[in-house]
Amino acid sequence: MTISTKRGDDGTTGLLYGGRARKDSARIETIGAIDEAQAAIGLARAEMSDTRLDDELVALERGLWVAMAEVATLPRNRSKLVAGVTLVTEEMVSRLERRVHELEASSETPSEFVVPGQSRSSATLDLARTIVRRAERNAVALGLEEGSRVVPYLNRLSDLCWLLARSSEQEHLTARAGRVRAPRAKE
Repeated sequence: MTISTKRGDDGTTGLLYGGRARKDSARIETIGAIDEAQAAIGLARAEMSDTRLDDELVALERGLWVAMAEVATLPRNRSKLVAGVTLVTEEMVSRLERRVHELEASSETPSEFVVPGQSRSSATLDLARTIVRRAERNAVALGLEEGSRVVPYLNRLSDLCWLLARSSEQEHLTARAGRVRAPRAKE
């Protein structure tokens, strides 16, 4: 098997369960933005020194596979989608929302605009958040089928990325403060 099939040389790409779409179509732009968001979360995972978040970030990446599968399916094939595997479910949205509420309850959220870049890990999560927001805008413009939970999923995911970035900043500042030593008195 080769990854270079040449079927896309005509400017189209295959969709899940059949059909093709132009590579510059709104559907493929949405899938591409979700794919970028997944890669950005992977970058954030690679930057994390706190391995406690690894499983959570992997789960977020896998959730984006589900969103991509749903978007990559034409309306006539929607009945073939499997909840939680190729179809975003209300439970997936609720899971993100619960995590958002946990993080909000466990830390103080900034009351002003945040300047990203306090740490590499928080900056990568902020980058992921902005890409998720673009994916969300693209999904809205695409006009997904009635009952789709892709847009709410992306909306909650961007909130979660923002909160994870703030949490990462706090950990960075706490670790940094622990390494700062008081100057020695002159003898």
